[in-house]
Amino acid sequence: MRPPDTPVGRNGSPVGVAAGLEGARSRGPIRVLLADDHAVLRAGLRALLNAEPDMRVVGEAADGLQAVALARQLQPDVIVMDITMPHLNGLEAIRQLQREGVGSKVLVLTVHAEEQYALQVLRAGGSGYVQKSSADTELIEAIRTVHQGDAFLYPRAARLLLQDYLEHVRTGADPAAGPAGTPAPPLTEREREVLRLTAEGYSSKEIGDLLNLSAKTVETYRARFMDKLGLHHRSELVRYALRNGLLDRDA
Repeated sequence: MRPPDTPVGRNGSPVGVAAGLEGARSRGPIRVLLADDHAVLRAGLRALLNAEPDMRVVGEAADGLQAVALARQLQPDVIVMDITMPHLNGLEAIRQLQREGVGSKVLVLTVHAEEQYALQVLRAGGSGYVQKSSADTELIEAIRTVHQGDAFLYPRAARLLLQDYLEHVRTGADPAAGPAGTPAPPLTEREREVLRLTAEGYSSKEIGDLLNLSAKTVETYRARFMDKLGLHHRSELVRYALRNGLLDRDA
């Protein structure tokens, strides 16, 4: 039996399965950008990650603005982002990257243990968080997990997300229900495809490659269905996809 605080992926399985490592190796190293204002910590993380055969640190940022600029330039697979940074905090940096359509997965590294941070991270567009006190044992698996399109969450945080979702349903404020509890407007088949792949964690470029579309066209579809459904954050999009069966491969 795994310890109660073992992080799990989106399907409830322990993270870090061997198949994920083999898949990452076959696609080349996972390109990681480090964003933290402490140079000593960045150096330690760089050494830790570069020692892994399937990872490579491609850049470092000392503040939020620099993180956004380097993410645009380098297009890393995963960004390891501190929350508290000068000029632009981590959550705002994630939101800016989302607005700009940068497809990198973002994993927040924080000193805070409160599970409420999971809600803030996912609402901003991040894929999970790791506590700094556990970085030496959990960060590598967390990076592999989010790179595969899963969220990296602690069990207590996952329960909090479920409670938040059920509260939205109870109050009628669930985004999947549409304004004032009315049925959500219908989506075209293409919009449904883009929504499903977005909820599964694919970037605009990856979705474009799968559907033979440009990344810009994918972003247009996404903006259209987000507007139709009144959705504003990735967490709302995932809730909608779950409630409407779009993440069921037979849907």
